[in-house]
Amino acid sequence: MAFEDIKARIALLMEDMVSRPADAHEIHERLREQLNELKAMGMPLPDDLVALEKRLETDFDS
Repeated sequence: MAFEDIKARIALLMEDMVSRPADAHEIHERLREQLNELKAMGMPLPDDLVALEKRLETDFDS
């Protein structure tokens, strides 16, 4: 999958988080999948998305 496609899907996930906060757990899982795809491609992970993933993980753990 092309890097630009993954970036576009991540952008859509961010929009979903704002418009559908009740689905945050599902959206978090999908974000994690997208970040794992970037890792598998050897692409650098954007710092802001890594920080968001950690924050979401902390929120869901509490």
